[in-house]
Amino acid sequence: MATERVTERSDGLTSERVVERDAGGTTYVERGGSGMGGVLIGIAVLALVAIVAFFLLSSNRQEAIRTDAVSSAASSVADSAAGAADAVGDAARSVTPAAD
Repeated sequence: MATERVTERSDGLTSERVVERDAGGTTYVERGGSGMGGVLIGIAVLALVAIVAFFLLSSNRQEAIRTDAVSSAASSVADSAAGAADAVGDAARSVTPAAD
């Protein structure tokens, strides 16, 4: 008569059942899982993509703000330079006597 030994294990996510028979030396292994491992990996990947997208969008917004600030400063400097040139021109005209 053949002897049979059945061993079952489960770690919460996967389960394993091993059936050993002495007669033919055949071992059957049945493995089953709930698929939760794939779901957890999918959620983790989705969260990672969301975090990366947030930081990229934030970086783009900061670049736009920085560009606007530099443009505004350059415009202010240009206006100041134009005002200074006008003031120097007026001063030069007031010092130079009028030609008759």
